Amino acid sequence: MQQDQTCPDPDRKALPDLWLLSDARNDAVLEDALAKLPRGSGFIYRHYHLGGPERRKRYAALAEVARKHSHLVILSDSPVKAKQWKADGVYGASQRMPTDDRLLKLIAAHDWKEIVAADRAGADAILLSPVFATRSHAEAKPLGSLRFRMLANKAKAPIIALGGMTRQNAQRLNWPRWAAIDGLS
Repeated sequence: MQQDQTCPDPDRKALPDLWLLSDARNDAVLEDALAKLPRGSGFIYRHYHLGGPERRKRYAALAEVARKHSHLVILSDSPVKAKQWKADGVYGASQRMPTDDRLLKLIAAHDWKEIVAADRAGADAILLSPVFATRSHAEAKPLGSLRFRMLANKAKAPIIALGGMTRQNAQRLNWPRWAAIDGLS
């Protein structure tokens, strides 16, 4: 299991165990879902279905709710926009990551090659998916518990399990950090 359970910068908050991702399908229940998360959880704002000012306005409203509960707020967008929007960090692919260490860097990975790229990009955490079958990527073959653990244990950065994660699946996987869209909404 991962040894490094905190962010590399001692001034940063500890990396949360639980992460909620936003999506068009959970938008209507996000305020309630954020309020129900344990204090100090993480929130990754995606909302790819919204554009321009509408996306920014929704981000501001949800970030306010998240911060009332001491959650970290991560923006899935460019590092420049994450700074402009005053996010705690940025989420995306390894090639889009900033060199600025003031932003928490969460990187998506689906296989060993992407884990290596995320580690090289200085990921503070890697969201490895899909662990189980998921509506988000119904066509993707799930990693399953065994392959997930094999990949996760080789990564340098802490791993956050994603894909088909629910409280029941998190217990079954017995992994300290996990994230969900439907499973936490």
